[in-house]
Amino acid sequence: MTDLADLFPDFASRWIDTSVGRIFARSDGDGPPLLLLHGYTQTNVMWHRVAPALAARFALVIPDLPGYGWSAAPDADSAHAPYDKRSMANVMIEVMEKLGHVRFLLAGHDRGGRVAYRLALDHPGRVERMATLDIVPTYDMWHGMDRNMAMKVWHWPFLAQPYPLPEMLIEKAPVEYLEWKMASWTKAKNLSAFDPRALDHYRAAFADPVRIHAHCEDYRAGRGADLVNDEADRAAGKTIACPLLALWGAAGIPNETGGPLKIWRQWASDVRGEPIDSGHFLTEENPGATAAALLSFFTAA
Repeated sequence: MTDLADLFPDFASRWIDTSVGRIFARSDGDGPPLLLLHGYTQTNVMWHRVAPALAARFALVIPDLPGYGWSAAPDADSAHAPYDKRSMANVMIEVMEKLGHVRFLLAGHDRGGRVAYRLALDHPGRVERMATLDIVPTYDMWHGMDRNMAMKVWHWPFLAQPYPLPEMLIEKAPVEYLEWKMASWTKAKNLSAFDPRALDHYRAAFADPVRIHAHCEDYRAGRGADLVNDEADRAAGKTIACPLLALWGAAGIPNETGGPLKIWRQWASDVRGEPIDSGHFLTEENPGATAAALLSFFTAA
């Protein structure tokens, strides 16, 4: 992967030692710290089109989650830790503390959004404001899994199948699977929205069998510990304390739920949000509108 293009030419590259191994991150900018978390099939590179605008106002930290990109992919235990979102959130806190940030702003897309809201629920003193991109909580996804949603997010139960079924099937044609899956989630139903250099990053990381396995462990944790933790918080009436911005693709999957804002208002008291003219990949399909919405929210008094 040494010949992959640098899509963050003015950013520092960092390797941060944590309890699960070394985490790779990019960092740049001045101002309040803002942690940006990527989602499934992608890496830190997904933020490359909005990072320059955000770095003008914030000190950005853009890591690869455990098991993704260039970060460590530790072996999972029987409960699929450290790929459950509680464990991942704890690792992200380690990363931020190593960089001198105890309290911070937070945004997460896809799986990174699930890490983000779990971090805000478990560690309310850490997060000043939080944005989620194209998700509703794991609780609502599993409990709302009707036949329409099951057909659209079939990868949830597929990747959560016991080892080695999904790994065995994906490893037969990993890049083909990746490209088909990503295209199917865009508004245009093709890969035209992506920078070809970014796609090279995604292809390189996704073709690694170690990372394919880690991704499956992520989804196994989603069906197990992540759902259990959400159910416990819902039963206890626990909610997110900080202001929350929900952004979602107008042509994305959350738009077909019972309503992203309605759902998020069951999980937080201070919620605002809007659809972005895009499919699932807001930061790459419509970076201008996405950056503007994030800047407006995170700079609000």
